[in-house]
Amino acid sequence: MLMWNKFSKEEILQAIKKCNNSSALSPDKLSWKHIKIIIKNDECIVKLLDIANTCMDLGHWHNHFKISTTIIIPKPNKQTYNMPKSFQPIVLLNTLGKLFEKMIGECLQFHSISNNFVYQYQLGGLKYRSTTDAGVTLTHFIRTGWIKNLTMSTLAFDITQFFLSLNHQILPLILEKARFDIKVSNFFKNYLVNRKMAYSWNNFSSPIHNINIGIGQDSTLSPILSVLYLSLIFYILEKCLKNLKIPVSILSFVDDGLLISQNVSLHVSNANLFCSYNIVSNLLTKFGLVMEYRKTEVFHFSRQ
Repeated sequence: MLMWNKFSKEEILQAIKKCNNSSALSPDKLSWKHIKIIIKNDECIVKLLDIANTCMDLGHWHNHFKISTTIIIPKPNKQTYNMPKSFQPIVLLNTLGKLFEKMIGECLQFHSISNNFVYQYQLGGLKYRSTTDAGVTLTHFIRTGWIKNLTMSTLAFDITQFFLSLNHQILPLILEKARFDIKVSNFFKNYLVNRKMAYSWNNFSSPIHNINIGIGQDSTLSPILSVLYLSLIFYILEKCLKNLKIPVSILSFVDDGLLISQNVSLHVSNANLFCSYNIVSNLLTKFGLVMEYRKTEVFHFSRQ
């Protein structure tokens, strides 16, 4: 089991270092500029660390941090504004809660990667695993296949409403599977529930609504939590394909997946991709996720 150490002064300073002073005020009326002034006082830093460490020790995320405001902003130069996609929602979270989330997210990333729980070809949502890395990895697959006179075929799929579909019961179990300290899974059992949101549009403000589904894409914790959620799925998928002797590799970038087959025959590659696609679709369904089938595409990379 990976022991969860208490947060340090260095971690809180590192978490706030690159935060933009000109960001909008949060629902708690604090900005990053205010927090940076507060933490110049060592006594204040100690108090903030006490709050963050107590949250983890007790497995409790205060209700104050669970309240957010979504600002609805019309996108410019639209011919009509009678469709939801003509607007850009911006979620404002309480600044102090965002600071603690940054610290927690850093620790989750460090422990997950250093202990090899994150699937090796899972890119995006992690430090040092960017879109550039995804492009380099895909190019590597293509060129190694060409050296062997093989055509590379890929099947691209997308998970619909990914962040909103992550199951609150499954996620703490995945954290336990990743061998995190039990206090981490207990914390997220509380963190994920009883969240609330109000909408603001011009001078209108809605009543506060419950949003007990998925994880907010606006949170700094959502990238690493989504990575951990998918990692277990990809490990199971890899083992299943190996047992069935289907030579297909998996490449992922956040909620976009790529099944890769290399073969002399396109017919064989297509058959392998078709079987793999059915397996991954059924597996995602068991984890509460659904593919957006309209976005599924097949690509072939040949020297000819």
